[in-house]
Amino acid sequence: QVQLGESGGGLVQAGGSLGLSCTGSRTIGSFKAMGWYRQVPGKQREVVATITSGGDTDYADSVKGRFTISRDNAKNTVYLQMNSLQPEDTGVYYCNAQYKPGPFRAPYDVWGQGTQVTVSS
Repeated sequence: QVQLGESGGGLVQAGGSLGLSCTGSRTIGSFKAMGWYRQVPGKQREVVATITSGGDTDYADSVKGRFTISRDNAKNTVYLQMNSLQPEDTGVYYCNAQYKPGPFRAPYDVWGQGTQVTVSS
């Protein structure tokens, strides 16, 4: 069974930085698009940043210029470097990946367990 394991959350003061990483386990198949989402209590999960297998990136307007998403395909790992953090960045950050089991099978979404990021003012 494919799983995503996240690490790197924590508590930081406003203006500080944190880095998140997420590694996927697989025996066959490949990871296509990967990304980071965040959720706060009472709100829907929202996209923060995504990256294709070819390295094309996209960001939520609220994090452009502050966050950087990257990936290492050989390690099945996606990273999120978060700089100039603000209290509104607080939330549970979830890693997401589109996993394609094989050439004749449709890709499906896989989610990590989530990691808490708290930014104090």
